[in-house]
Amino acid sequence: MAVSIVLWQNGRVSIKAPFLKRIVLEGTKGDSYPYTIPLVQAGLDLPLTKPVTFICGENGSGKSTLIESIAFHCGFNHTGGSRNHNIFNEATDIATLQERFKFSWKLKVNSGFFVRAESLYQFASYIDEIAREDGQAIYRSYGGASLHAQSHGEAFLSLFSHQLNRKGIFILDEPEAALSPQRQIALLKIIDERVETGNAQFIIATHSPLLMAYPDASLYYINQGEVAERSLRQIPHFQVMARFFSDPVAYLTRALEG
Repeated sequence: MAVSIVLWQNGRVSIKAPFLKRIVLEGTKGDSYPYTIPLVQAGLDLPLTKPVTFICGENGSGKSTLIESIAFHCGFNHTGGSRNHNIFNEATDIATLQERFKFSWKLKVNSGFFVRAESLYQFASYIDEIAREDGQAIYRSYGGASLHAQSHGEAFLSLFSHQLNRKGIFILDEPEAALSPQRQIALLKIIDERVETGNAQFIIATHSPLLMAYPDASLYYINQGEVAERSLRQIPHFQVMARFFSDPVAYLTRALEG
């Protein structure tokens, strides 16, 4: 079982992940986005007790809104990146939610990274622009080449392997969108290596049962505004795939006729 550990190192206290330990959202109703999302209307009290937390739910359940709000609070750009990346500075709808959130930290960390599958292209273009202005050295942090010169999946793994190699909080929004099953396992290996150091906390929104199966992670399911911790076998995503793999043709035949 992964637990928070306090160690003495060179006479100083070293606090291990998880650093962010609780997220509370005051429920608020409204007639415009994001206040029409059931999760926002219901509110939540989400304890983060392990270095890796997965958040899943159906499309529109509010998981990406929650993930983006966490990233916003940590100072990351809403399109992805770290605190040092200023891709776009315009206000977002999520910014209006921030006064409703309360974040409790065991140790406030200022480093980390926010990765969004849908905005990788924008982020890659941003890095290329910096390279044109300041030289090619920036590519060393992304595998030595432009992310645009790599396939979508290769670019994602390159980004993960080079940017997750630090102390901090790492927020991933549906990383499986760019990754084959084999590459998802490669991502989990990267995450596991970082977890072993005690210096990294991961909060991941996903639809992937393969990612959700990571050992000893917290797994939360959002359903009609309610957020509850579940086992993998209780998650509808897993149940659908389990029925599919038991007899793919029969399952799809029934699904298409239903």
